[in-house]
Amino acid sequence: MGLGGCIILIAVGAILTFATDWDMQGVNLDLVGVIFMIVGLIGVATFSSIARRRRVVVPPATPVVDDTTRPRTRDGYSDGYGV
Repeated sequence: MGLGGCIILIAVGAILTFATDWDMQGVNLDLVGVIFMIVGLIGVATFSSIARRRRVVVPPATPVVDDTTRPRTRDGYSDGYGV
């Protein structure tokens, strides 16, 4: 379950707990809403901890320039200055 699913669980749980006054026999919708909110919060915490571990930044290696392979001629154009 991704972050969006966890947020939807929290929203549905809040709606069931605070915004409805339905009565069903054998089902306490307030308790179901609280359970949805708790499961959503646990999912958000788990998702954020996994995402934090995945977000390791490794600095790129700097390339080594080897000037020995470049010919050293002084024809006036090879060094870019035309002199």
